[in-house]
Parts: sequence; C-alpha cells; structure tokens
Amino acid sequence: MKSILVHPPQKSIRAEIRLAASKSECNRALIINALTGFKCELSNISEARDSQTMLRLLNSNETVADVIDAGTTMRFLTAYFAVTDQTKIMTGTPRMCERPIGILVDALRVLGADIEYEKETGYPPLKLNGFAYSGQNEIVMRGDVSSQYISALLLIAPGLPSGLKIKLEGEVGSKPYIEMTLNQMAHFGIEYKADWHTNTIIIPPFKYQPHPYAIESDWSGASYWYSIVALADDAEVELLGLKKDSLQGDSAIVDIMRHLGVESVFTDRGVLLTKIAPAASIGWDFTDCPDLAQTVAVCCAVKGISLSLTGIESLKIKETDRVFALQQELQKLGATLTEVEKDHLYEVSQIPGFERKETPSIHTYDDHRMAMAFAPAGMVAPIIIEEPGVVVKSYPGYWKDLSVVTTWEEV
Repeated sequence: MKSILVHPPQKSIRAEIRLAASKSECNRALIINALTGFKCELSNISEARDSQTMLRLLNSNETVADVIDAGTTMRFLTAYFAVTDQTKIMTGTPRMCERPIGILVDALRVLGADIEYEKETGYPPLKLNGFAYSGQNEIVMRGDVSSQYISALLLIAPGLPSGLKIKLEGEVGSKPYIEMTLNQMAHFGIEYKADWHTNTIIIPPFKYQPHPYAIESDWSGASYWYSIVALADDAEVELLGLKKDSLQGDSAIVDIMRHLGVESVFTDRGVLLTKIAPAASIGWDFTDCPDLAQTVAVCCAVKGISLSLTGIESLKIKETDRVFALQQELQKLGATLTEVEKDHLYEVSQIPGFERKETPSIHTYDDHRMAMAFAPAGMVAPIIIEEPGVVVKSYPGYWKDLSVVTTWEEV
C-alpha cells in the first residue's frame, strides 16, 4: 500500500481490541531464553517485525546478522553474540547504521569483547571477533543515553564469571525500561541490587533458571487507542491483555490521557477506555516514556490542547528524527511543535487562523510510530497516511484493528 485514507467513524465506537504483544518484553525474554539454552516456555510471542527478526537471528548460524531497522535487536544481540563468543557481522538498514552504538561497544570491550567497526567509528556495521573475559566486572557509563545499552549489558551480566556492577552517571533516562529488564531477569531467578540514589546496579553471577513466561500486550500500541477514544465523538473501547501493575513504562499513558479526556477502568480482561472532560493544557516529562510523545503531541494538536514536553531528546536518534518529523507534519493539522529551550523544552500549540483546505497527507519517514500516531486524527476529519506498511515493525495488525472502529481505503 502506498497510502491509505482514514475516514471519521459514522457511528459511536464500541469495540474490544486484543492488542499485539509487547515487543519490549518479548525481546528481553528472547535473549534470556537464549541464555538458558532455549529451555523456557514463552507464550504470546510478539509478531512485530523487530521481535521476529530477533527470533530468527537467535536461531541462525549465518555470519551476517541483519537487524533491519530494529534498535533493540541490534543492541541486545550485539551484547549477546559478543559475550557468547560468536563471530558475527552486525548490520542493518542505512538508518540503523546512523544510530550510535559506541557506548555499548566500549563497555563490551572493557569486559573482553573483540569488536571492530566496519565503517564509521561509533556506528554499525560491527564485526564481532569473539570474547576473552578481561576480569573486569565494573562499568561506568552515562545514564542519559539509550536505556537499550544498559539493558543489553544487564541481560548478559549474570553469565559473566564475576557478574557485573554498572554505575550510571548523570540523569537516568527511560528508567522504567531498565526496571522492566531487571524484573524480567528476576522472574528467571536472578537476584540484583539497584540503588537509584547512587544509580548503581549490581548483578551477581548466576545461571538463568528456565521458567514459563507470558508476554503482556503492548502499552505502546495501546496509546493509539487512547488517542482514538480521546478524538472520537463517542467511544468506548476495551483493550484486552493489559495489566494494571505493568512492567512497561508506556503504561504511563493511563495518567497522561486522563488529562486528554480518557478514563481507564481495569477489568479482569484488560482496561476499559471511556470519555471524560479534557483539560485545556498539559505539561509532561517524557524522559521515562519517549515513545508516547508522538501520540500525545498529535492528540493535543487535534483537540486544541496546549502541550509542554520535556524529555524527548532521545527522539532525534530513533527510526527517524522524530522531533523534526513532528515539526513538519503537525503543521498540516494546524499546529506547531516549537523548541522553547534547546534540547529541553518543547510546546505544541495551534496556528492562529489555520483553515484546512485539503485532506492532509502525512509523511511517515519510515517510522511506524509516525503512522500510528497520526492515524487517530482521522476520527475528526479525513487524513492520508503515506507508506502505512511501516507499522509491521511493532503492530502488524494495526490497520486491521482500526477497521473495527472506522473505514479506510487505499489511495
């Protein structure tokens, strides 16, 4: 499909949606399973391309490991293949090879990994030449970088002869993702000490114990349904497979969307979303949940809610520069994303006197979240989403699920 045109719903929305499994939980569980010798019983494996790529590469004997555009897969597999003494070429799409990995490579080298850069220092592709333990069991690294570097090291830490101590310097970003990693490790028998006052994590040496593990539905995917309910005239949606006490940081959407007009009631099957009165403005720090920023920005732009955002610096090195992408595409909806304080504070506000003269066509920049974040704007007025197939990265069934509540067509 080149583009699709999303139409506003013609009637009240009443729906049950079984969400895709969390690729964040799934990718961590897949690495842990590999470190047990593939002895775990995992259920509700994510069908997202990122997770399926991880699964395929873990079971492949090929020398070249092409992660396509999957950042988590690149970081986690680099650590896994390195410490399990495998010889691999780690590569991906051109955009993936523009995403930094030097901090992780430096840490793995300290531990004893032999890693070379095939092209530009600090970026994939990488050549892994094996592992000879250095005897070093302490790593000091920045805390404000991608949490994927930190999680990659945590996952392989129990298998090191002396375990691992990680000291994080400065502010720690995306902490819920680090805590998700630690909690999943604990499910498989790993004891750890995490002191968030000193930002120190200690993992003693231990073997993962094979246990059954059911992967939760994806809260990131749920965020688009929150936006649909917020923007539709009349909507009530039950999202199946979500837990109130989730390990996923993106469950913060529950609190965020209460300000945007959506109430959450947890049921024995998931969470029921209903409409309530929205606030006129909202300020939010997305440091711990950066993947929600696009969804919230679009929703606020369409509803006319003023939004102040902090903690979105990491968006610039995702599948695309998401800050730039939002700045370009929000204008088509009559809103702006303005950088108020450089690399810190941003604001979404309405363009005075804006009148939509034609159906906006949203460029998605090869970014799954751009497509899924902008599609709910179609609850209010028709919208065209270009290259809709990008959703396969995390939520392959998105357009099929959307057809439950409204109509769309290829254009």
